[in-house]
Formats: sequence, structure tokens, C-alpha cells
Amino acid sequence: MTAAATAQLTLTLPDGAERLVDAGTLPSEVVRSIGERLLRAAVAVEVNGKVQDLMTPIREGGAFRVLTEKDAHALDVLRHSAAHVLATAVRRLRPDAKIGFGPSIDEGFYYDFEVEQPFTPEDLETFEAEMKKVAQEKFPFVRAEVNRGEAQQRFVDDPLKLERLSELGEDEVISTYTDGPFIDLCRGPHVQDTSWLKHFKLLHTAGAYWRGDSKRQMLQRIYGTAFFKKDELEAHLHQIEEAKRRDHRVLGKALDLFHFFPHSPGAPFWTPRGTTLYNTLVAFVQERQREDFLEIKTPLLYTKRLWEQSGHWGKYRENMFLVLDNETNEHDMSLKPMNCPSHHLYYGVTKHSYRELPKRFVTFDVLHRNELSGALSGLTRVRQFAQDDCHVYLREDQIADEVKFLMDFILGYYETFGLTARLKFATRPETRIGDDAMWDKAEDALRAALEATGVEYELKEGDGAFYGPKIDFDVTDSIGRAWQLGTIQLDYAAPERFELSYTGEDNAAHRPVVIHRAVSGSMERFIAILIEHFAGAFPTWLAPEQVRVLPISDELNETGVRVVQQLKAAGLRASLDDRSETLNYRIRDGELMKVPYMAVIGKREAESGMVAVRVRGRGKKQEIVPVADFIARLVGERDSRSLSPSSEDVPDAAEGKQAQA
Repeated sequence: MTAAATAQLTLTLPDGAERLVDAGTLPSEVVRSIGERLLRAAVAVEVNGKVQDLMTPIREGGAFRVLTEKDAHALDVLRHSAAHVLATAVRRLRPDAKIGFGPSIDEGFYYDFEVEQPFTPEDLETFEAEMKKVAQEKFPFVRAEVNRGEAQQRFVDDPLKLERLSELGEDEVISTYTDGPFIDLCRGPHVQDTSWLKHFKLLHTAGAYWRGDSKRQMLQRIYGTAFFKKDELEAHLHQIEEAKRRDHRVLGKALDLFHFFPHSPGAPFWTPRGTTLYNTLVAFVQERQREDFLEIKTPLLYTKRLWEQSGHWGKYRENMFLVLDNETNEHDMSLKPMNCPSHHLYYGVTKHSYRELPKRFVTFDVLHRNELSGALSGLTRVRQFAQDDCHVYLREDQIADEVKFLMDFILGYYETFGLTARLKFATRPETRIGDDAMWDKAEDALRAALEATGVEYELKEGDGAFYGPKIDFDVTDSIGRAWQLGTIQLDYAAPERFELSYTGEDNAAHRPVVIHRAVSGSMERFIAILIEHFAGAFPTWLAPEQVRVLPISDELNETGVRVVQQLKAAGLRASLDDRSETLNYRIRDGELMKVPYMAVIGKREAESGMVAVRVRGRGKKQEIVPVADFIARLVGERDSRSLSPSSEDVPDAAEGKQAQA
């Protein structure tokens, strides 16, 4: 035996007990030593924070924990196994299909296949039925570690696997997993056998370039999801259906908010209604920032030299729209993809004292990023957008207070829309600028500031910006979906690159620190989220059309005009629908456009200065109120930014008062 084979490893269990095992021991043996019942329930194990299955040899000592289906990480293992079972089913029915990758993802799993003809919905039904058979056959997942030559022989008919194999390092462990007749080149982890897969669903298929490279072949990607419990799967499928109903691309067209044209891909055209929505949102952000922030406007086009100075030219150029210089015939300029360098330039225009800091500059300028055409998706992935973008210049001793201030600002903003957020702390990525000492300093400072707030957070290793660590805000909408929106990023690199300074109390020059802050992410994406969060039924203060006035006959149109004028005089967005269509038709149209309030005027209402108010979402119920009281109610609702229309206890229209002809 080799020294490695006889090396002893110490595993520390959650209760502090220790197990001394040989290197190469299977986790299943360790779990069995704890208890047979636990072994039957075990999905995988975690060794020093790394998840591995029960079939992968233990190669290092440290903290050892058993994962059951109650553990959040266990779901990833189940879904990765589901992808493997999907590939098993496809190869049974379509032996010609060449296999790519099959990872777990946030909402489920997928697997890529190379086939001559795209898969159909009927194919997915057949594959799902076959997956159920594979699960019932209870094939164990058998792991084998092989050398490169053996792996090449086993996957000689799968060029996609051979390509991946060629990229593995000389010292990297090459492993395969087999369930029944199907074998896959895979690192794992997997559940113990296929019978663990009980509650799953194949969702849809889509084209996907091999390795995400548009120059490579197009594969067929099958998406699916899996859960340990039936009710969790059903809840997820319900959420998917609800998301389809709320799709902002569909609602945006139905509610006449925005359009896209092939002449300007990835850039929305905002309609008058959509522009009202957009401007109302921007005005809200501006109002909240009026006291403590300085709004500026900066150019959209900058020279290559600026982007080299900021580091974007080397780290971000493929995402930038480059502009050809007529004189040099080179790409010497670019449309700005973010506001950071322009704010740095502006800060450097004048001298600053330590007493002035923090300085907060905010900009709503248009930005451009060169997203791949295949990645564009409604308002959530665009090429032209605007951010509620802020950069704070401050002293190091102000970091903790500023992070607390910005965090309260961001969370308060989300609360206005009924959104909640979870925080994530992201550390240095592989591609970055600055040395390790700078990153150590930045990460320590931001982590300390975050922990000082007392707010719980999740660690996202390697997911920081290329210039600094960050706190990300994952917002949960009304149907439980998470969206990454706001961010607070600490940057020690920019002040050095732009030679920024302030005069300290000692009358000497000092480097400030920069915090990058965004709240909405991009205004376009945030509006998409709001459309889906509210299913297009915006709160009154945000709705493009707040009130629609409906006279029930032509002779009452003048009264309708006067009521609309009164509403507009109070700053409300009101319109008159005096079309010759029936009242029921016009009411239905207002409901489809999700107008918060409709004010119906009959003869009796006109004579008494009243309106019959119908509140969105409350069916045929209505109440008769004086116009002045109605306006006061709406103004109060608008100014308080209430989340839902208010009303008194309104009797059903069939039982209560009606608008009178």
C-alpha cells in the first residue's frame, strides 16, 4: 500500500465527536458507523463545506456532516441525479443522441443533447414516462475512477464528452457514473439510486450553443425540475403557471407599456403609458435622494484611454459597444456601460476636504452593454438601459456608517413595493484587478460593516465585481421568485487608478474609498419585475392611469369632463371614456387595462355631485361618494404610496346603490 492509501484522516461530526478513517474511505461507511437509519436517509455528505456523494472517497479530514432531504444542499444532488436519469431515458429511446452536460440549476436541472431534429413537446412526454421507468428500476449510481485512456474508450462515440475530457488536468480525478446501461463522464454528486427520483417534471426544451459559443453547434437543452416532496413540486409548477400569466412581455403589450422593434434590438420603445410609469418610478427615486445625494448628468461616449484607466477595457471590453474613430480607423471610443468612471472624473475636478465626505453622486443616464442577441429577453435582459446609479466617496472610518445608511435606504425602497430582500456577500472573483492585499483590506472592511448591521447574509465566494467585494440584494416577489437587484460594492482600486484624494484633518492628501450603489439594478429590469410582481395591477400611485371616468350616456359627458378636470387639478392621472360603446363594455375595458378606479356617472350622481366608484379587483361592488371625498381619498392614497386601492365597506352592486340613468 502507498502512504496515501494508509494515511489517517480525522473527521469531526456536528456534535464534536471524531472519527478516524483511512484516506479513501467511502462516506457511506462513515455514515453506517453512525447509524443504519441515518444511512438510509442520507442524500450526500459535506466534508469541510464541500458536498460529495456517498460513493466518492474521502480525501481530506475536517468537518463532516450528513445531508438528508431536509438540507437545502440536498436538493442540488437530487436534481443533478434527475439530469442523469433524463440522459438515461433519452439514450434508451434515442440511442443516436450525443450527450453534453447535465447540471443542477437554481430552479431544477437541464441536460444538453446533440440531435439532428429538435425535440418536440411529445418527445418530452415520452422521455418523462421513460424516466419514471428508470426510477422504478432502482438502479444504483455506481461511481468509478478511471484513467484517461479508459475514459476515451468509453466515450469514443460521444465527441462532446471527449472534448471535455481533453480539458481535464493531468492530476484531476476522472470519474464516471453508471445507472443500469447508461454511463456518464461526471464528477457527481448523485443520490444512492434512481428510486430517490419520485417527484419531477420535464418543463420545456430550447436551443443552446455548445459551451455557450455561438460559433459552435446548436444543441437541444431539456429543462426539468425535481423535488423530494410532491406538494413542493406542485407548488413550483403552480408558480411556473402563475409566472406565465404575469409575463411582463405579454402584459407590457396588453397594457400598452412598451414595444420592441428589430431595428433596435434590446432597446425598448416606451409608449405614453409606459413612459408615465417609467417617469413616476424615477421621480420616486429622485425624491428619496433629494436631500443626501447630488444628481449629475455625464456624457455617453468616452475614449479608450478612460476605459483603460478604469480597467474596463481589459476586463469588460467584450460587453461594450465600441465606436470606430474615422481618423485612426480603430475602436478608440465606447458607449458607456456604467457610470463609474464618469463619476470619478467629476469627483477629481475639485479639491475636497474630509469634512465634505461622504459625497454621493447619482446619475440616471442611458447605458449600453453589448449583450448577445440570443440572451435578450424583454426588459429583463436589454442592451440599452438606465440605472439609479450612485457612487459614494468617503473616508475609511465612514465605511460602516455608510453601509448601514445605504442598506436602510435600499431595504426601505423595496418595502414601498411590498418586496423583501435577502443579502449575499460576494468575494473576489478569479478575474480581477488589484493585489491580494487590497482585496483582503476591502473584504475585511465590507464584511465588518455588513456584520455590524446585524442583518443575516449568505456568502457568495468568487462572485464579487472585478474591482471589489459587494453586498447583493436578492429580492423576493409576490409569487416567491428571487431577483438579484441592488448592490453595495466597496472599491479601493478606482481611487488609486484615478488618483482621487481629499484633504484630511492633518492638512495632508489622503485617498478616499469608493462605494458603488444601485437600488433597482436597471430601471428597465425593475419595471419588468414590478409588472410581474403586481401582475400589471399597479398601486394607484404608480399606475399610468389612476382613474377612468365613465358617463353612462352622452348627455352626461360634460359632467364627466368636469370631473376629469377636477381630478387632474389634484395631480391625478385621469381619463374620460365617453365612447358610444355600452357601459358594460367600457367597464370591461377598464378592468382589462387594470385601472385602479373607475368613476361611473349616472343622472343622479351628476345632479348631486357624486360618482359611483368601482375599485379594481372588487367585482361589481361600488359605492356612491362625493367627488371631493373621492379626490381626497385618491390623493391620500397616492401621497402615502399605499400598495392597494382603498375603499369603505362597499355593498355589492346588486344589493346596494346603483349609478342611476
